[in-house]
Amino acid sequence: MEPTLTEARWTHIALPSSDLEAAVEFYTSFTPLVVVSRHSDAAGSNAWLSNPNQVRTPFVLVLVAFDKDKGKPQPQLTPFAHLGMEVAARADVDAIAERARAAGCLHWEPMDVPPPVGYICALKDPDGNVVEISHNQQVFAEVRELWGDRTDA
Repeated sequence: MEPTLTEARWTHIALPSSDLEAAVEFYTSFTPLVVVSRHSDAAGSNAWLSNPNQVRTPFVLVLVAFDKDKGKPQPQLTPFAHLGMEVAARADVDAIAERARAAGCLHWEPMDVPPPVGYICALKDPDGNVVEISHNQQVFAEVRELWGDRTDA
């Protein structure tokens, strides 16, 4: 049984998609996210994606496809606004960039950026949203250091 919520928490970000299946395929192929759940109603459908087994503090990317907007361009995070994903090794950034380059969705070539950013590249999802892939970016580690080890690994 879930404990009673005692303070506000950040749970998700929702992005519209003109082609939900293409967006799900992109995120599950190029990022560490997996489909956790799917829902639909009279207005359309959505897919919830998150890190596998992130139970204590899940954060979800909700991709939403409204039937009325199917096939129409949707608002997007661009040119600098982006979703950030961290990977375990520098070689992972290079491998993802290579696959994205071949798929025609590489937005920023891999590059070293001074701390706290690290080694990064960026991709564009099927709706044009920018997804940054990083290694040695200090966002997660710095928050854990400042607040103590009170969150999921």
